[in-house]
Amino acid sequence: MKKVVVGLSGGVDSSVSAYLLKEQGYEVIGLFMKNWHDDSVTISDECPWLDDSNDAMMVANKLGIPFQTVDLSEQYKERIVDYMFNEYEKGRTPNPDVLCNREIKFDVFMKIALSLGADYVATGHYCRKAEFEKDGKMIYQLLSGEDNNKDQSYFLCQLTQEQLSKTLFPIGELQKSEVRKIAAEQDLITADKKDSQGLCFIGKVRLPDFLQQKLKPKEGVIVEVPADSANFSEEEVSFNSHLEELKHLSKKFNYSQEDGKVVGKHQGAHYFTKGQRKGLAVGGTPEPLFVIDTDVDENIIYTGQGKDHPGIYRQGLFVTEDEIHWVRKDLQIDENEELRVKARIRYRQPLQDAILYQTSNGMYVIFDDPQASITEGQFVAWYRNEELLGSGVIS
Repeated sequence: MKKVVVGLSGGVDSSVSAYLLKEQGYEVIGLFMKNWHDDSVTISDECPWLDDSNDAMMVANKLGIPFQTVDLSEQYKERIVDYMFNEYEKGRTPNPDVLCNREIKFDVFMKIALSLGADYVATGHYCRKAEFEKDGKMIYQLLSGEDNNKDQSYFLCQLTQEQLSKTLFPIGELQKSEVRKIAAEQDLITADKKDSQGLCFIGKVRLPDFLQQKLKPKEGVIVEVPADSANFSEEEVSFNSHLEELKHLSKKFNYSQEDGKVVGKHQGAHYFTKGQRKGLAVGGTPEPLFVIDTDVDENIIYTGQGKDHPGIYRQGLFVTEDEIHWVRKDLQIDENEELRVKARIRYRQPLQDAILYQTSNGMYVIFDDPQASITEGQFVAWYRNEELLGSGVIS
């Protein structure tokens, strides 16, 4: 009997994962991660960790498996929360879910599980794993979940071969409706529990309140840049090299306050992110305003009217060399090589046609169609068919 530690989160997905593994004959242990909690910034009745840990314990009791809680709040603060503050301060928008998987669940948590003698760690993610042999070595594949609406492969885009070799995804082949049905049939307390929203394992957090713990409010102006601004005029450009063209396709627009008119005030550019519409509190425009850029040094938010504003779109992006991560290292491309892929720049975005170009100092990802709100600090993940091959932080 192989031993599996299941990360029981108190939700339906991990509960059913534990049940299925037990049915398959594994020796199953339930482990709940207490990651961090500060009541002052959570919306109180949304998923406080205490309720979750109680639900996880009741599921473990029902399934007759051992259960314990591990407190990882120190590591979580250090690796996730501090990193988030740091990124927001620089005007970037981090993705805590991807980081939580890379730094906590599949690193700190996995090490604890293996120290308990586990052969595998299992999570309730909607994704699948496959394996095959190549040149005498096992290769592990990270595949998208069968339920297209719930596919969570994007959140696992920073996993390594080593981590995948020790991971099981018991519900990856199932639809969400089937998972709920199994939970109801087994009379698990989590069967009808709503999916948790918000930060990975923290619950629903008021982001501005959360950020204000570290990043102090600082009044600045909101500038509206008109769609016909000279910034967006497409003059004919000739390039001396392919590299020049790639740089051009992925370069950001640079704005100054003179490019538009002041339409309002805000309490800190670092609280806002590209593509954001809520929280601007500026009315009276024919179409809603969207954030097209933030300047944390000058503390200015640049906005444009309507979701088709040219400032929202870009054809490409760049990932610096140290931020490129291949799940499939055997498919990694060399300098001056290119690879046709499907890619996404956010969770649940439909996959987009793109080409990867590897250069000496990083990688360009150039999309066939311009993409809305390419955001620094977020992850771009690239796929071949349903397999996630790699990812990188948008620079």
